[in-house]
Amino acid sequence: MSEASPVRRRESPWGMPEGEDRQPKPHRCNDRAEDVIQACFEGNPFKTVPGPFKLFWQCMRSKPGEEPTEPFTYLDLDPPKREVKLE
Repeated sequence: MSEASPVRRRESPWGMPEGEDRQPKPHRCNDRAEDVIQACFEGNPFKTVPGPFKLFWQCMRSKPGEEPTEPFTYLDLDPPKREVKLE
């Protein structure tokens, strides 16, 4: 899994609840979604989007820790790694 980037927070008209120190976490498939968005701007979208979208869809349907490990098509990030649990 790639390093989690901080999630930007917006100011609410009601402010932050007192004692509320939980921080939002980015979704585990955010990088796959960004790869699909980048594919939309790389030439003919009918040719560039299907591959990244297939991996994004697999990621969304997978259980946490079972995300696809294929490399990203357009993002310059390391592909996600699976944690191997030895018993």
